[in-house]
Amino acid sequence: MVATQKVTVNLPLEALHRACKLTGTGVTATLVLALEALERQSKQAALRRLRGKVGFDLDAERTRR
Repeated sequence: MVATQKVTVNLPLEALHRACKLTGTGVTATLVLALEALERQSKQAALRRLRGKVGFDLDAERTRR
């Protein structure tokens, strides 16, 4: 079982309705999806910041053997 926390927030009603309509789920599931998307976006941004900073040397011909 996943631990949960009850929160009270004030959200723009129209934005919440649009988000629920897009996901096809209720308020809780929509907010969970949004939080997970934010986490993914943050991780992707961190990887993008590493671009050009990580050395990578691979011999494709040798790897194919």
